[in-house]
Amino acid sequence: MKRKIFTSLLEWKDNSKRKPLILNGARQVGKTYILEQFGKENFGNIVLLNMEIEGAIRNFLENEILPLKIVQFIEASTGQRIIAGKTLLFFDEIQACERALTSLKYFCEQMPELHVVAAGSLLGVAVNREKYSFPVGKVDELNMYPLDFEEFLWAMNREALAEEIKIHFEENTKMPNALHETALEFYRQYFIIGGMPAVVSKFLETHSYIDVQIVQNNILNEYIADMAKYSDATTTIKIRACYNSIPAQLAKENTKFQYKTVQRGGTATIFGEAIEWLNLAGITLKCQRLEHGYIPVNAYEDLINFKLYMGDIGILTLRSEMPLQTILSTIDEDNTYLGAMTENYVAQCFMAKGYKLHYWTSEGKAEVDFVLQKDTVVIPIEVKKGKRNKAKSMGVFAQGYKSPYSIRISTKNFGFENNIKSVPLYAAFCI
Repeated sequence: MKRKIFTSLLEWKDNSKRKPLILNGARQVGKTYILEQFGKENFGNIVLLNMEIEGAIRNFLENEILPLKIVQFIEASTGQRIIAGKTLLFFDEIQACERALTSLKYFCEQMPELHVVAAGSLLGVAVNREKYSFPVGKVDELNMYPLDFEEFLWAMNREALAEEIKIHFEENTKMPNALHETALEFYRQYFIIGGMPAVVSKFLETHSYIDVQIVQNNILNEYIADMAKYSDATTTIKIRACYNSIPAQLAKENTKFQYKTVQRGGTATIFGEAIEWLNLAGITLKCQRLEHGYIPVNAYEDLINFKLYMGDIGILTLRSEMPLQTILSTIDEDNTYLGAMTENYVAQCFMAKGYKLHYWTSEGKAEVDFVLQKDTVVIPIEVKKGKRNKAKSMGVFAQGYKSPYSIRISTKNFGFENNIKSVPLYAAFCI
């Protein structure tokens, strides 16, 4: 599948000042596949080492960390020559071997001409929990997420539709009604399928939502297995409890994460570590409350209050057991929970674009779903699942913090009225 991150990988390859590259991301977002594809298309050979199963190299690294010795050992054990400029050396599941992670520092210093990449599904968890020594300043990093809606359209062989969406977003002109409805139809499909490559691939193969949910359930089981594998028994129970509570958290009128929803009497002291684990694993997305909408927004984060979304809208749809016919219906149903799920979809779009997630509330009187800082301005964003839109909260924010305009994401076509830019849900990836 065509992925946007491929462009970043090519830029890294051709950068004369590159360092060993770590590709971060949740399990099953396609890290191994994209790095293998990158290696096959751009190098004479690729030497792939899965550190979860490469016992010999792990044992060797316990006593040796010099890049030259490591390369010699890998050549001897794999029978492949490793040549700078022609070989891609790939450490997969690097979180399984701390010494492999440490070796990246020395590859940077002693063998910078060799292209070295690493991928880790739970690297953040390992560094945080196992107290791994991370090679700060000695590696380049990229983050990978599930397919966004544009990549989903590419997979569906609808690149022309994706281009039309981008053109109408830039020009702020309405999409022809037929194209608008077609794009909304694909958006509803994405709401169920999500962006996990294996799930999208299964849908392309069978066009069955039942088959899609079987694959999604397998991914969920892998997540649960990781929770047990990379944490102690007590913490595992807490992680699962927090993760399982997300649909209930989003179902509340106030979708702020509440520990008491996980367990009666729950507190940050009890569940804080579990939340951190889920975020580091890329399984959840954390949206921090802002106390003010001033520049820079990071300086005005309320570190106590936050919302928690799932990393993939398809997985949320599965976990929520939302009837698929409700999602696929073109009728604007009065379903509050569907609105919360739509917020989750937008959160996923923004994370894939590299935005840090923020929302804003004013003494319980007004709430803005998302706040984005773009250069020297702060933009309030309201998300609606259908066409019924009220922008009172956005108006309060925009007036108070002098935002040049606001954005409303809904099923409405493109437009600009009353200083509000209307963006269809399928075009959230353009923002």
